[in-house]
Amino acid sequence: MNNQSPRLLTIAIVVGETSGDILGAGLMSALKQRYPHIRFVGIAGPKMQAEGCEAWYQMDELSVMGIVEVLGKLRRILSIRKALTTRIKALKPDLFMGIDAPDFNLSLEGKLKQAGIKTMHYVSPSVWAWKQKRVFKIKRNTDLMLTFLPFEKAFYDKYDVPCWFIGHKMADDIALSPDKAQMRAKLSIPADAKVLSLLPGSRHAEVSLLSEPFLQAAQLVQQSISSLYIVVPLANAKRRQEFLQIKAQVAPDLQVTLLDGQAREAMIASDAAILASGTVALECMLAKCPMVVGYKMKSFTFWLAKKLVKTPYVSLPNILAGKEIVAELLQDECTPANLAERIVTLLNDDNAALKETFLSLHQQIRCNADAQAAEAVLTMLGISL
Repeated sequence: MNNQSPRLLTIAIVVGETSGDILGAGLMSALKQRYPHIRFVGIAGPKMQAEGCEAWYQMDELSVMGIVEVLGKLRRILSIRKALTTRIKALKPDLFMGIDAPDFNLSLEGKLKQAGIKTMHYVSPSVWAWKQKRVFKIKRNTDLMLTFLPFEKAFYDKYDVPCWFIGHKMADDIALSPDKAQMRAKLSIPADAKVLSLLPGSRHAEVSLLSEPFLQAAQLVQQSISSLYIVVPLANAKRRQEFLQIKAQVAPDLQVTLLDGQAREAMIASDAAILASGTVALECMLAKCPMVVGYKMKSFTFWLAKKLVKTPYVSLPNILAGKEIVAELLQDECTPANLAERIVTLLNDDNAALKETFLSLHQQIRCNADAQAAEAVLTMLGISL
């Protein structure tokens, strides 16, 4: 009879922002359920630390946005990566997992892989959309890529990069049929109102460029639908202040309900939404809320993006569907009149076919991502349970 305890696995993980901390904590929890004898070390946020990760550095050290801010902390970031490389090489963990933060993690993965340590990367950079040659660096540096979306796996398969499609954690967290009435009651929104959400983005540049056309579009919509109830979830106090300053100039008399965060709740409660491009469009699809995607950039940035981006669509619902299922109004097309016209159509329709498409796409990416990621780790380590 073999009374030996299973050997202790050691996994090093690095995350750089809150979304990565959530993914890391979910992965850790799923792994511990399958194989309790695991030690986790690395750069962790509060959720991962609560799951038992030994934080050699705090996640906030890497949570830097903006070129000026990055330059200001670059020496410290490079110092952390150098020290981390040395420490992980000395530890010789069974696996290194880089979660998102590709600028930091992909180079680190390359150094560790050269030292004989297995490496995985969780959350694909948008290589399928722009700077596609990055796929060769990923192939060199990473033993396995974990992807959220099926078209990402198809891209990596084309370049023979080992890849495991695990589905999207957001799709696991949102019900297939969200309860709109319950959410309206929670947010104190009238049950019989026509509800429009405005989501002008979480970055300063987005709020400053999109708030005006979104608000002016809402004014036009209200001329057609007098009972319109407008909800505006804002990412933080700074974005709220910026939005209110713009509103005071362009739509001082428009009645809106501001929410602190709660974007998902707002979309579930709404009949339609006008939103910036980004992950929020995927979340809106999962919330089964019809939408119009509007986006503006500085002229040169838009010109450059058109040169670099290789996909026919910018919003994830359209990319997932392989066709335009939601309107995309970009740059010069992102006008109040164009936005309002599309939204009035959505608000006057039951959108049954569109919601059925949203449901089908939701089911495609609802795969229990935490468990799938844990399975990928154990498979790579040759552990079958």
